[in-house]
Amino acid sequence: MESKKYRLYYSFLSNLAKELTNFYFKKINKKFSVTNKLKGKGYDPVTTSDKAFEKFIRYKISQKFPDHQIIGEEFGLKKSKSDYSWIIDPIDGTRSYVIGNPTWSNLISLNYKGYPILGLANFPMLNKYYLNYNDKIAYVVENNKKRRIKVNKKISFDKAKISGAFHGWLSFKKQLKIPKVLKLMRFKCPDSLSYTLLAEGRLDVVIQCANKIWDIHPIIPIVKAAGGILSTWDNRDAFNGGSILVSGNRFNHNKMLKLLKPVSK
Repeated sequence: MESKKYRLYYSFLSNLAKELTNFYFKKINKKFSVTNKLKGKGYDPVTTSDKAFEKFIRYKISQKFPDHQIIGEEFGLKKSKSDYSWIIDPIDGTRSYVIGNPTWSNLISLNYKGYPILGLANFPMLNKYYLNYNDKIAYVVENNKKRRIKVNKKISFDKAKISGAFHGWLSFKKQLKIPKVLKLMRFKCPDSLSYTLLAEGRLDVVIQCANKIWDIHPIIPIVKAAGGILSTWDNRDAFNGGSILVSGNRFNHNKMLKLLKPVSK
C-alpha cells in the first residue's frame, strides 16, 4: 500500500486510541454486567463494556470509511466489496477487565485484501498505546510521549525472557509433554500486553493458546514492524490464529518450535 494511505490510516488509529481512552474514563468506567458466552460449557466472559466499546469503534470507522468492511468479536461482519476491512477486539483480556487488572486493551487492525497491515493495541488504564506506522516502523505512545520500538534481536536463548499462557486450552496431560517449556515460562502473560512488551524488547518469547483473528491480527503488524517473528506452534502463518508463538529472533523462534513440537498438532 502506498505511503500516503499508511499516513492516513495511522493518523486515524492514533486519534482513535486517544478517543477510546477518553470514552472509557467518561462513559465506560462504571458498573457493568457480565455474561458467559459458553453457557456452562466453559467460561468465555463478555461484558456490557465490550459491547459499548465495539459500538463506539464501529461508529468511528463507519463515519470515516463508510465503504469498508468491519469484523468485530461481538457484532460480527459488516460486509462490503472494499479491499479494506477492520478487525476489532473491543476488550482483549475481558477476564482481566472483570477483576480490575489494568492489562486489558482495545485491539484493532486494518486489513488490506485480507491481510493485516496496521495494528493498534490501546491500553486505557495504562495510558499508552502501540501502533505501527508502516511495515518497518512501530511506536509506543505513553503519557503522550512517542517512542520507536524494536525487539531484542541479540538475546541468546538461555537468557531469553519467556512469557506464556494456555488460557485453559492445553490440558494438563499435554503440558506434561513439554516440561522444558513450562520451566522456561518464568514471566507472567498479561493478555496482549505480552506481545507488545516483546515488540519493545522487554520480553523475548511469548507463547499463547486459542488466539482468534481479533486477538492476533492487530498484533501481527506491530510485532513485524518492530522486527519480531510470529507463527503458530506448528510453524504456519499466525494469520488464522490458534496457538501462537512470537519471538525476537529466528534462532530463539526455531528453538521454541522444537520444544513445542510434542503439542503442536
